[in-house]
Amino acid sequence: MRICKAGWPFIIGCFLAALLLWGSAVFFYSTILGFLTGVGFLAAAFCAYFFRDPHRIIPAGEGYCLSPADGKVVDISEGTDPSWKEPVWIMRIFLSVFEPHLQRTPIPGRVNLVVHKKGRFLDARDPQAHIENEQNRIEIQPKNSKIQGPIVVTQIAGLIARRIVCSVSEGDELQAGQRIGLIRFGSQVDMVFPKTMKLRVKTGDHVTAGDTIIAELSGS
Repeated sequence: MRICKAGWPFIIGCFLAALLLWGSAVFFYSTILGFLTGVGFLAAAFCAYFFRDPHRIIPAGEGYCLSPADGKVVDISEGTDPSWKEPVWIMRIFLSVFEPHLQRTPIPGRVNLVVHKKGRFLDARDPQAHIENEQNRIEIQPKNSKIQGPIVVTQIAGLIARRIVCSVSEGDELQAGQRIGLIRFGSQVDMVFPKTMKLRVKTGDHVTAGDTIIAELSGS
């Protein structure tokens, strides 16, 4: 299993701490230190699991809109967005600490805008989290000329997630399913796409980044 580069400092740090505790437990014949050694090794194993980067088979076709994240669809609703004149679909995906936290681009296209907004760290399930929490907005203009506006992916921090990593910049050309960022330890990812696309998922569905088709253009 591939591990995200951002995860190695956590994995190595927990592992080295566990080794230090193990040496101290042996030297001092300490049961408590022995217990903490076990906790340290479990923490290293959890970090390796959390920062996993599973292989994905990216569906072919420019008319598909893929999930940008692994998690549960908690809401799909009609709304408005500054980048669109007409109503759009807004999808919210909740990522538990047991999901891979790597984000992928939903469509092939060009990054038009990347904006980071400082904010609070409410629980990702809080109704105000997508408004008040720290977040990173990525606008991607699709290569497909039938989609007139940008597909928007917003990485949102949560109660535990205090660090948003964005690995793309304005002007980057992206392939569908390409890795674009990471949120550490529980969070939410929102997505904006046009209502001209037919939904393929519903609220409550589990989706995976890069291979779940969440919407498509007619005829795709």
